[in-house]
Amino acid sequence: MNKQELAKYFDHTYLKPFATNEDLEKLCTEAREIGACMVAINTTWTRFCKEQLKGCDVHVGAAISFPLGQAGLASKIAETKIAIEDGADEIDYVIDIGQAKMGNWDYIRHEMEEIVKICREANVISKVIFENCYLEKEEIRQLALIAKDVKPDFIKTSTGFGTGGATVEDVKIMVEAVQGQVKVKAAGGIRDWDTCKAMIEAGAQRIGTSSSLKILEEFEKENA
Repeated sequence: MNKQELAKYFDHTYLKPFATNEDLEKLCTEAREIGACMVAINTTWTRFCKEQLKGCDVHVGAAISFPLGQAGLASKIAETKIAIEDGADEIDYVIDIGQAKMGNWDYIRHEMEEIVKICREANVISKVIFENCYLEKEEIRQLALIAKDVKPDFIKTSTGFGTGGATVEDVKIMVEAVQGQVKVKAAGGIRDWDTCKAMIEAGAQRIGTSSSLKILEEFEKENA
């Protein structure tokens, strides 16, 4: 793997609640310069980032019902449609974690089917955020099995706003459960090359991080 190939793993991220124009301009400039796959931003910034990234292949990814996942399906659908209308190339939505904790798998499946359908019809990449820090291992596996049937483009470990982020163990559980039918994105707490490398080796095909530049710098030093 070279530096350019590694950069294509990155969803370069700025999801803080106090984001400003300056912050998002910087994010987009960095993403363009390193050749990241996507910028991960809150929905309100979709149109702004789309304009910033005009003429390059960096995607704009909107975070839906972020970070709690409990806005309700109607709200998630509306937000997804707004983001797509504003130019989102990818959608990362947070499941209703409480429904998963209660074992309401039919609800989780329906929610996933509805949002994935909207994305598929718009030719937009869909990612389903589990927020694994609040889930038991069997709940993670069950969510992944539902995703294997519904077939979003990715399932994702974390928002980065919970009590914990991505772990190698969780990535392996997710990768094993989907059996190649869905890709896995690791996000949350990935701030150095060693952690990033471990996630990729565990099977993650996309990395969500706000530390893309630092990781690339460490990668270059290791491979100098």
